[in-house]
Parts: sequence; structure tokens; C-alpha cells
Amino acid sequence: MINFTNKFDDKCENWGVFVSADKLLLKTSKLEVEDMVKINKFLKKIQKSKDEKKIHSFDLSEDKRCFIIILKEKLINFELNNLGGSFRNLVASNKGLNKINLLISENLKNKNLSEEELVSEFMYGYVLKSYSFDKYKLKKELDPVTKIDFCVNKPEKFNKEFETLLSVKEGVFLARDLVSEPPNVLNPKHYTQEIMKLKKLGLKVEVFGEKDLKKMGMNSLLGVGQGSANETFLVTIKWNGKKQKVKPLCFVGKGVCFDTGGISLKPARFMEEMKYDMGGSAVVVGLMKTLALRKAKVNAIGVVGLVENMPGGNAQRPGDIVKSYSGKTIEVLNTDAEGRLVLADALAYAEKEFKPEFIIDLATLTGAIIVALGEEYAGLFSNDDKLSERLFKIGNSINEKVWRLPLHKNYDKLMNSKYADVQNINYAGGAGSITAAQFLQRFVSKNVPWVHLDIAGMAFSKKAASINSGGATGFGVRLLNDLLRKHYE
Repeated sequence: MINFTNKFDDKCENWGVFVSADKLLLKTSKLEVEDMVKINKFLKKIQKSKDEKKIHSFDLSEDKRCFIIILKEKLINFELNNLGGSFRNLVASNKGLNKINLLISENLKNKNLSEEELVSEFMYGYVLKSYSFDKYKLKKELDPVTKIDFCVNKPEKFNKEFETLLSVKEGVFLARDLVSEPPNVLNPKHYTQEIMKLKKLGLKVEVFGEKDLKKMGMNSLLGVGQGSANETFLVTIKWNGKKQKVKPLCFVGKGVCFDTGGISLKPARFMEEMKYDMGGSAVVVGLMKTLALRKAKVNAIGVVGLVENMPGGNAQRPGDIVKSYSGKTIEVLNTDAEGRLVLADALAYAEKEFKPEFIIDLATLTGAIIVALGEEYAGLFSNDDKLSERLFKIGNSINEKVWRLPLHKNYDKLMNSKYADVQNINYAGGAGSITAAQFLQRFVSKNVPWVHLDIAGMAFSKKAASINSGGATGFGVRLLNDLLRKHYE
């Protein structure tokens, strides 16, 4: 629990102070002179030893511990988030801390952010790092700190700023939860039930089952789920936060709850990771929750295709030809290139049904994007320079980075089918992520701004990072939320 208050509890056993890296000196009227002198003595030792660590701790007395957080003047959002995550690690390593009181030195300044933004971003990193998924463990880890009181001059301003960030955190954590669920639990039907819970926040949710999808002509999406005993669904999630009748902003997510590869079966090693193949849809669902919680002044729509790709007796075969929702026919040469088949129908439906201002789709689409960009950048493909540039800049500021790769008509010939309008894989070799994006582009009109984010390398990580503990990351929720907040509200 994090609380902003204008009172400092000097009886608390654990203190924390924020000081400027440019002037290692604590200046505050909240502490007794004796305590402030002790802290400044410790700061002089840090300065003399030229210790470059940003977070320190020492015993102020036999029963008091003090944490020192050193902030540079030009820190930006993600650097503060990372420091907050590091502070969380330090706190967690000190067992038995039930409460910490924090305060800011009066001479602390930042050229990029207000004081409330600076503090909120730091604590935002702290709470993002606190995530764990242990619901299936008999012995659960307890939160090492139950309460943090942050002493500030105007608590209401800090509470307002931090409340907004906590709304984003809720969306990130939902995305992480969904991706972390085992596939025997989060099948497409159960997934729709989880999404339906969001209706209590004011979101409008509509679920289309297989009978509906057949009538709608979504044979590309349905084909992926043919071999599974679990039903296939398309779900729309609507948030109307703007009273005016304006074009909605549309987000489309790939929701393959488990991907065996179908008849084009994947190798057994690491196949358990294919529960993450619904990561794109989890971002969309998490984003919609965030928009509802913070009552965003936008009209936004999420569209997710939920399906399981299994090699059953009725499974789609390599060589099958299906007619998509758009009317275009697709030759399925590889059933493991299924995500683009899901998105093809979802994208075409989103455009036709909602006539949006833009469409952004997210998918753990290709292994090729991991080869190209690793776990540092999501691949971005787009027909719109302005939207791409906005995402690029925001990604750099919050460390959810995207890198734009080319789309070009010359790649189209690699996806042209001899027997249908398009084939679902490039058998000539090379440009795997690009040709996948070229495939998707055929299902979006040229006059609709569109971005495809391939997040295969970003949706989960085997190692812990600054603000996540390994596993599902929730990458994309913060990126898209900031895009809307800065440019569309």
C-alpha cells in the first residue's frame, strides 16, 4: 500500500530520502537536525568514495534504517521506473520491513518532470516490479512491505498523478495474468469469461461463437480452430469515453490460447511456451481495462480472435484454401502460420464494422522478429508515418521500444498464391516478419492508418528485468495507453 501524506512519522523504523546527484545534501524541515546531520555525513562518504550506486542503505541508529535514493537532474520516465524497480528489489531483500517512510530533499529538481511526476514514476516502477504469478503454488510469497508513506507538501496532487499510473498498472497486470495462465485453464471459452468480467467497469463486451462466425464468413479464423475440441470466438470490447460522435480507435489482438502448430507440428522442446501465443490479445484486453479505470476521454474498441491450434482429426491441412471475411481466398501452406489467419478476419471485420480512425494490431507473430530484434524492440510495420513516429518516440521514453521495418510491393510476390488470392507463408525464404506483415496489409484498406506490432520477442522473457520478474511482461499496454493520452485525448 502506497500513501501520500504531508506528515512524516519520525518514529517509523525505516526511512527513505530522495536527494539530488548534483548536490549530495539533504535539506528538509521534516527531520530533526541531529538525524539530518547523520544522513548528510553518510552522503559525504558516498561523494568521497565516488560510489556510483543510485540506491544505498545504512543504519541511522540501533532501531532505524535509512535508504538513500540518488536522482540525476535529467532522468526520464523509464529511468525512474527502473530505479523504482531496483528499490523494490532492495526492500524485498531486507526481511521484516512492515513500513517505510519516504521524503524528498527540498533542493531536488528535475528538468523533465514535475515533482509529482518524478515521485509517481519512481513508485510506478516499484509497483510494476512487485508482480508475481503464484496462484497455483501451495506456498505463496508474501509482499515484503505492507505500507509506504510518502511525505509530500500537496498529497492530493501526488495521489491524482499516481492513481492514473495505478490504472495503467492494473491493465499491465491483467495482461501478465492472462499470458501466465496455463493453457488447460485459459482456453478460448474461459478467456471470454475473463473478458466479460470487465463489463462491471463500463466496457461493452460482445462475444461471437462459432455459429456466429460461420454466418459472418470468418473462415480464416475458424480454420485455425478446426482441430481443437475448444470453440473459437471473436470478442469486441468497447469504451466510449468521448461524448462526441467521432471515429473510434481500434486495437486488434491475436489470441491463440495454445499453438501446437496444427498439422505442421512444432518441435516438442519449448512447446510449453506456446501458451504465450495469445499475448497480443492480452495487451488489447489489458489496455481496455486501463482506459475504463482511468475514464479515458477516447472512444476505443478492442477486437480479439480467440482460438486453439491443435492437430485433431478435423484439423486444417496444408494445401487447404479458405475464403476469409474480406472475400479474399487464402491458401494455407503451413498451419503453423496461423496467427495471420486469425488477424486477417479480425482486421477486416474491425475496419468494416467500426470504420476506425486507425487500427493497431498486436501479435506474437513470427520467430523471425526475435532473430532480428531480440528482446529489445518490437517490430513495427505500418502504412502511416505519423502514427509510426509517435509510437517510436513514446516507446523510447518509457522503454517499450519499437523499430520500424519496411513494407514494399516487391515483397508481395513472395506471398502470391498460384491457386488463391494469397498464401499464408513465404516459401522462397527470408524476410519472415516482413512477408507476414505484407500478408496482413492485404486485409486493411490503404486509406486506413494501420500499424502492426510483432511482439514475439517482447511478450514474455525468461529472465527478470528492471520492472518485471521474468515471464509475462505486459509489453504494449503502457505504450498504447501513452499514445492515446498524449495524442488523442
